[in-house]
Amino acid sequence: MKILIILDPLSSLKNAKDTSIAIMREMAARGHTLFTCEQHDLFLRNEIARVNARSFAFNNDQRNETWFRFSQLFESKPAEFDAVLMRKDPPFDNEYLYSTYLLEIAANQGALVLNNPNSIRNWNEKLAVTNFTQFTPEFLVTANPDLILQFLAEHQDIILKPLDGMGGSGIYRLTKNDPNIGVILETSTKFATQTIMAQRYLPAILQGDKRIIVINGKPLPYALARIPKSGETRGNLAVGGTGVVRKLTSRDLEIATTIGKTLKEKGLFLVGLDVIGDYLTEINVTSPTGMVEIAKQTSGLTDPCDPAKVFVNALENLAASNLILLN
Repeated sequence: MKILIILDPLSSLKNAKDTSIAIMREMAARGHTLFTCEQHDLFLRNEIARVNARSFAFNNDQRNETWFRFSQLFESKPAEFDAVLMRKDPPFDNEYLYSTYLLEIAANQGALVLNNPNSIRNWNEKLAVTNFTQFTPEFLVTANPDLILQFLAEHQDIILKPLDGMGGSGIYRLTKNDPNIGVILETSTKFATQTIMAQRYLPAILQGDKRIIVINGKPLPYALARIPKSGETRGNLAVGGTGVVRKLTSRDLEIATTIGKTLKEKGLFLVGLDVIGDYLTEINVTSPTGMVEIAKQTSGLTDPCDPAKVFVNALENLAASNLILLN
């Protein structure tokens, strides 16, 4: 297959632990031809979706300064690739929004784009949980500090998070006796001009914020529990959390299989669910991570799990089905 992956600059990716790179290594090992581009390499010429892409290969010569090599940019149509993977990290700003429009046009012109750009656009990673409130803790979405204060008075201990962040950025824990309530609300809501989400604090975070990876509607059997470091509320690896792989519980499976059916219908091929204790807190549809850690920590078990292999298996099957439909 010819596969195009839309990424952040390659030099910014961590070769040894990045999920996108793990997927690409598995694709390369199977003989698929890889191409990469960045978000702003997508464009329209009149009504036709176009892309400036580069052929990509891993560099096996350890003497080289970089771990990859690629060709000069060349112009193509996204539909000329067997699959286009959108793996650009948030923040989900206007430029990200525009790229979903361009990718949707490309999809309408025959490209297999994963995740579905329309669904990426419509499933904000914080607000998407509102589709499954049977699994969520109590929450509030508002820019109004007075409403947040009422929510705090009701629950005593809450989490505030921006709607467009990643990696734990901009997240605050707020208790009723916090001496900094005013400044935290001013900062989070930018003086009542930015909408945020407040959720009831879940003490189970001390046992880890579980990342459950769902591929084409099916959850992997293991989750990556991201445990906060001492003195920290957030379990995100980007802020020092420790990742520990655990088998999915019966509640995890209930959440993931129920949501997985809807995700598949919406064309959300690779998704990361965040579960704390028995509660769903986020649905990550842009560039979910955790594959490398799960593969590494289960490699010595009797039932190992390599998420990249599972992903590429599912992609090959989907691309083959798509080709049959096109023909």
